[in-house]
Amino acid sequence: MHFLLLLLIQSLDPSLAASKDLVCEPITVPMCKGIGYNLTYMPNKFNHDTQEEVGLEVHQFWPLVRIRCSPDLLFFLCSMYTPICLPDYRKPLPPCRSVCERAKRGCSPLMSQYGFEWPERMSCEGLPQLGDETLCMDQNSSEATTSAPPFPKSTPKVRTRPPSPSQCDRECRCRDPLIPIKRESHALFGRVQTGPLPNCALPCHLPYFSADERAFTSFWVGLWSVLCFISTLTTVATFLIDMERFKYPERPIIFLAACYLFVSLGYIIRLVAGHERVACGAGGTSQLHILYDATGPALCTLVFLLVYFFGMASSIWWVVLSFTWFLAAGMKWGSEAIAGYSQYFHLAAWLIPSVKSILVLALSSVDGDPVAGICYVGNQSLENLRGFVLAPLVVYLFTGTLFLLAGFVSLFRIRSIIKQGGTKTDKLERLMIRIGLFTVLYTVPATIVVACLVYEQHYRPSWERALACSCPLERQRSIRGPDYAVFMLKYFMCLVVGITSGVWIWSGKTLESWRSFVARCCPCWAHKATAPPSMYSEASTALTGHTGTGLTSGMYHKAHQSHI
Repeated sequence: MHFLLLLLIQSLDPSLAASKDLVCEPITVPMCKGIGYNLTYMPNKFNHDTQEEVGLEVHQFWPLVRIRCSPDLLFFLCSMYTPICLPDYRKPLPPCRSVCERAKRGCSPLMSQYGFEWPERMSCEGLPQLGDETLCMDQNSSEATTSAPPFPKSTPKVRTRPPSPSQCDRECRCRDPLIPIKRESHALFGRVQTGPLPNCALPCHLPYFSADERAFTSFWVGLWSVLCFISTLTTVATFLIDMERFKYPERPIIFLAACYLFVSLGYIIRLVAGHERVACGAGGTSQLHILYDATGPALCTLVFLLVYFFGMASSIWWVVLSFTWFLAAGMKWGSEAIAGYSQYFHLAAWLIPSVKSILVLALSSVDGDPVAGICYVGNQSLENLRGFVLAPLVVYLFTGTLFLLAGFVSLFRIRSIIKQGGTKTDKLERLMIRIGLFTVLYTVPATIVVACLVYEQHYRPSWERALACSCPLERQRSIRGPDYAVFMLKYFMCLVVGITSGVWIWSGKTLESWRSFVARCCPCWAHKATAPPSMYSEASTALTGHTGTGLTSGMYHKAHQSHI
């Protein structure tokens, strides 16, 4: 007998008493035969259903066992992968924490020397300590050592590069946490692929991130979506109660804010309904997987339309804003002249996203986002990401930036000409600067979102391949997975423009608009609303003029008449 079974039963753990009886079976894994016990049970702690699966994985540690970096390593590995099963006590019996710590203390330095870390799934913290109420097993103390023996004088045959195929099983398999699609009747059979593996689906939550990171993602996205909703709702409501105040060229900001109102609503629906109900499905499998190439369910389609359609519309409204800003600042067009083309602005802003959304639905290209839990396009297909998301955003960003730069150049030129004519330009300059500043505040987040998408589409194939083909030692290497901060930055930048849209209405004029609205709705407040003029009214009138914009001056109107 090569180990001493320590039955430390001061009082049985309730979880053990309540667990299901285990079915013992003889150990067939070659590396664990003769370890000191002959029976094991499946599935084990790592959800291996058969000992064949166990053998493929545990034999990847054979180089460490062979060089005997710790005499406890083999016993510890077998007690984890082929846990002991006693005929008279068919309950889980894990190894004691001391076994894990001795194995780790002996082998972890050698693993670190070659660029590996101790596998997180074999963490010692989750194992019971000697003397606890929970049962555990240990080796004979006479055979176990508390430190690694000295290495032999001859250098072990361990290479200074990642393990070769003989040392680490490089066969790509659809193993946990990936979900195999085995039935031909399954809707996704023959349609999904993870890395090089066909018929292998990603789980509902992206496996690269920990449970704490997933919880923070839900909080992070929920926080900014709620703030975006409040800011844009206030902006749109202010516009509805005083439409005459917001004229071209600044009116596209209102429509842009309205788009972000619906985008944030899509994220809020995900927040209320939950990640699994929106972005995941079972489709006949025993586990939830992320949605692929879908046009439903209805909740997924609704979130997709809110986030994608209005997100693309907001980008076009930003191009319209840059264009109208260029017409006003560079071409000296008046507000009424620009408003004459408003129907074309609306046609472009709503028709183009409609065509793209219909095309995505017709091609069944909607899929789930395993990080944010929303439905979008391009989360699982790089072709869809490039064609429906990345390319349009780059075109909109480039076009809007051209108008933005042209407007800035023309603004300084026109300003000097107006001053030479003896006309005051204070109100014009303030309005143009406000619009230009807001346009810049859109450019920076949009550029960052594009950069995050480029990063994702470039590295996603390598992430999936590492997940499907790596050995357990390599799965712990941080370079194999995506950068969590990049995803959090992307979602923040997708919503921050809606929050900054509220900056446009932060003025005393907004207070006056709401006072007048309340007075109209509640006559009893009328005498308060018509009290002596407020300082906000005078200040805002001096800034923007009685119509809310400095572009309706006679000079600009006449300037445009010369163009027609």
